[in-house]
Amino acid sequence: MAPPTYTVSDVMTRRVVAVPPDASFKEIVTAMERWKVTALPVLQNEDTVIGVVSEADLLHKEEYRDRLPGLVDTMRHPRAAEQAVALTARDLMSRPAVTISGRATLAEAARLMAHRRLKRLPVLDASGRIEGIVSRADLLKVFLRPDETLAAEIRSEVVSPLFGHEGHDVRVAVDKGVVTLAGAVSDKRLIAVAERLAHSVEGVTGVHCTLTAAS
Repeated sequence: MAPPTYTVSDVMTRRVVAVPPDASFKEIVTAMERWKVTALPVLQNEDTVIGVVSEADLLHKEEYRDRLPGLVDTMRHPRAAEQAVALTARDLMSRPAVTISGRATLAEAARLMAHRRLKRLPVLDASGRIEGIVSRADLLKVFLRPDETLAAEIRSEVVSPLFGHEGHDVRVAVDKGVVTLAGAVSDKRLIAVAERLAHSVEGVTGVHCTLTAAS
């Protein structure tokens, strides 16, 4: 028993802005500026992700604007030195691309982004083809869910299944994403379960549980 879990496919952007491997440096910068993105997947055969080119990959050219990478630069930072003189997406991109399945949960996507310090991830379908892009902003969309919607879901997916007919005596209130559970139930052991399940509802920012029990 658990509330419905949102997946990456529920929040991702399906319109994919990407570049081919032979896209020039200027074409990449132009695409980023036009679409207001900080990274672009590089696609082979229009739907296979072979890498990602980001602003960080491009900035090395400006870093070495006044001089070409020397031997010391090449030894210390070989990839940066390569990117400083690269002219196409094929040579600029980071590979292999860090991707995620559309079936992954939002928590899994958030952990991957945090661990790899990424702002967005290409989303792949079951066949390994790109089907969207998920960004940090996309993962935050669930926190825009109305309080009324959250309250209704907690009542139907948490309170009613957990407490049965006693659920009518449980008060559920949500204010700015913070849930308050109040009332009396017969089984003390279920109070912690109710609090945990309410907190797992997508869009909830906190839970204040004041449920009491006779046993």
